[in-house]
Formats: sequence, C-alpha cells, structure tokens
Amino acid sequence: MEYDLILFDLDGTISDSLTGIARSINYALIEFGYPQVPESSLARFIGPPIDDIFALLAGTGSREIIEQLVAKFRERFSDIGYTENRVYPGVTEVLEDLHANHVSMAVCTSKRLDYAEKILRMFELDHLFLFVNGGDVGIYKEQQIARMVSNGRASKDTLMIGDRGVDLKAAHANGISSAGVLWGYGSQAELESENPAHLFSTPQEWGILKRLTRRFGFRERLT
Repeated sequence: MEYDLILFDLDGTISDSLTGIARSINYALIEFGYPQVPESSLARFIGPPIDDIFALLAGTGSREIIEQLVAKFRERFSDIGYTENRVYPGVTEVLEDLHANHVSMAVCTSKRLDYAEKILRMFELDHLFLFVNGGDVGIYKEQQIARMVSNGRASKDTLMIGDRGVDLKAAHANGISSAGVLWGYGSQAELESENPAHLFSTPQEWGILKRLTRRFGFRERLT
C-alpha cells in the first residue's frame, strides 16, 4: 500500500485536549444543575461529537436540553477551553519532518472547524496541513470522510490516523485504511478490535509514513 494522503485526528492524536474539554463540559453541566464529572472519568468520552457526549452524561434524548448544554460548553471552550490544550511530546517534530519530506497531510476532527483551526494556529502547526475538515452537532466522522471522498479531497488510498475506535470505523466504512495511536484516549483493545493497518506506540513511529506515502500525493490535485 502506498498512501496518497494522511488524515490525522486532532484530539488524542495530535494534542491532549482533555483538560479544556472536561472543564468546559463541567461548566455546562453545573450551569444546568447536573453533577460535576471528574476529569479522569471524562477521558473515555473524548472523540464522539459533543452532542452525543452530553446526551450520555445528562442521560437525556431531549434535543433542546442537549443544544443548551452544547451552547454553554462552547461559551467557555471558545474563550478559554481551546487554550487548555497541549501537543503530545514529539508530535510537532515528526509532523514537520513528514511535511519536509512532501507527505500530504490533513486533519479530520469531530471538533468544529473554527476551533480546530484556532488550536492548530496556536501551536503553529496549521501550515503543515493541506486542509482541515471539522465536524459539528449531528455530524459523524463517517459522514465527514464520505464527503471528502465524494469531493475528491480523500481517496481509497488515504490513511486515517486516530486514537479511538470511532476513527477507525469511520475510515473502514468508507473503504480507506486506518491506523491507531496508543497515547490517546482509546485503549489498545479498542483499537485492535478494528483491525488497523498500523498501530503506533509513539509519534516517532510515524516516520515510516515517509516511505509509505507517495511524494506530494494530493498536493498537485488540491492546487
């Protein structure tokens, strides 16, 4: 297999966003009278869309309540929460090396596009990616990838890298390869159950992509 594009998840793959997300979730829960949830207990919820997270935490199917919780979450996250984020050690250096070696890269995240772009700019990583594909309430990663494939921004030769089973499932549902990372929020068992083409223990192992990816790949198609 020779990949033409590497799609990276953001939360749990490039950066550790748990603190900002957890504090913003609790900010919303407390505002509406729900009990606060320990940050350590929220790690397993990172990955799916934020409306799904609140539906589980609040134990409700009411769209009105979920939308109110999401709005309150975004109130804090857009101001403070996105800054409570850190890039995993080694990620920046490896991404810069891949970019220097003409590996075509993009980001596909369930996070809303404007938040994802702010985070990447904050870490000065935005210039390394051809584009960023963001999600929103009611949008799932499987749908995001399907749209990218349909509009030519991804192909059957694309590789999706993420830390949760949902990332890998979304890739496979669209006929593309997947890879898991072991430093994020998903367990090794969760990732292995989806039969990824690769399972990375450290960001440095991404270096193998230099010989598994076509030089320039999608660059010529997107310019």
